[in-house]
Amino acid sequence: MYNRRKFIFDITKGAAVLSLAGCAVAGRGQEEEAFIDRLLPAPVGGGFAMEDYWVWGSSVVKGEDGKYHMFASRWPKEIGFGKWVSNSEIVRAVSDTPIGPYEFQEVVLPPRGREHFDGLVTHNPRMIKFGEYFLLYYMGTTYDFDIPNTSENIWADGRASKAWLNKRIGMAYSKSVKGPWTRMDQPILSPRPGKWDATITSNPSPVVNEKTNEILMIYKSSVDLNPPLLLGVTKAKHMEGPYERLKEEPIFNFATADSPDNDVEDPFVWWVKDHYELIMKDRFGKICGEPGGGIHASSYDGIHWELAEKPLAYSKNILWSNGETVHHNHFERPSLLIEDGKPTHLFAATGLGPKDWEFEKTWNMVIPLKH
Repeated sequence: MYNRRKFIFDITKGAAVLSLAGCAVAGRGQEEEAFIDRLLPAPVGGGFAMEDYWVWGSSVVKGEDGKYHMFASRWPKEIGFGKWVSNSEIVRAVSDTPIGPYEFQEVVLPPRGREHFDGLVTHNPRMIKFGEYFLLYYMGTTYDFDIPNTSENIWADGRASKAWLNKRIGMAYSKSVKGPWTRMDQPILSPRPGKWDATITSNPSPVVNEKTNEILMIYKSSVDLNPPLLLGVTKAKHMEGPYERLKEEPIFNFATADSPDNDVEDPFVWWVKDHYELIMKDRFGKICGEPGGGIHASSYDGIHWELAEKPLAYSKNILWSNGETVHHNHFERPSLLIEDGKPTHLFAATGLGPKDWEFEKTWNMVIPLKH
C-alpha cells in the first residue's frame, strides 16, 4: 500500500487544493509509484476489433477453460457510431492470452423485446466471479420508437435522449463463462427522483470484498441531462441484491466555483488485500492534468476515497510496441484484468478518426502492466 493524500475542495476559493490530510499507511517514507508508470507498451494487433461493427468497452475474465474471455459492446458500423444508445448488444470474444487478438464467439445478451427494461440495448459490460457464478453487469435500455437501421441522426430529434434516460443497470449470471445466462427481470438499481441520481443508473463497476464476501458496486448518474456526471456506491450481500446505497450523496464531487461541470466517469474498482482501488476518467483534466486521462484513488470502505499521491492513471498518448507514441482522441471505459489479486492488463475502448467522436474505426485495446 502507499502513502496517499486527500483531494479537498475549497468551493469558497473556487479551486481544488491538495492536502496531506490523508492517512499514511504501510510503506511510509517510500515514494509512491504512479499507476501510469506500471503501463508497458501496447501490443500492436492486440485486443478486439470487428470489421463491420463499432466495438466499445470491454471486461475480460479467465474462464473455466483457462482461456481469456472478453465481453464487449458492438453495433453495426453502417448505422453510425452514435447509435450505441439504440442498437448496442453485448458479445463475447476469446483468446488464449490476455493480449489477444480476441476472436468473436457469440452474442451474449441479444434484444429480448421492448417491454423489458433492457429489451433493445445492452452495453457497458462488467464481469466478476462470485462464488461458483460468473456475474455480468451491464447497462440496458428500451424505447418506444422504431429501431434505427440507417445513418439518420437520432440525437438531433430527441429520440436518443429518450433512450438515454431509460438506462438502467442489469445483471445476468451463469456457472459458465459460455452461458447460458439468466437475466434479471428488473434493474438491480433504479434512479431516485429528486436526488442527485435522478436520471439513470449506468456504468456499473462491481467488486467482491474478499473479507466480507459482499459485492460493492459503483455506478454513474446525474441530476439531469446536463453535467456534472456523478458516481455513487452500493453494496449487496447476495448477487441478486438488494443493492443498497451506502451514501446518500455522490462519492466524488470535483466541481468548483470556476469549474462547476468538472466531473468523472467510467469507474473501475478492484480489491487489494484490505482496501479498494479505483481508476476513472477525468473528463476535463482538472484533477490528473489531462482531459480524458485517468485518475487513481483508494478507499478502505468504498465510501471515503483518497486520490493517489500521483493521481495520473493513464494517458491518451499511447506508447505502442513498435516504438511509436500515438495520441488517441479517446481512451474510454478502462477496465483491468485481475489475476491472483493483482492487475495484469489494462483494457480500453479507443478509435481513430478526424476529430472527437468521428471515428473511422474503433476497437478495444490492451496494455500489459508491470506487476
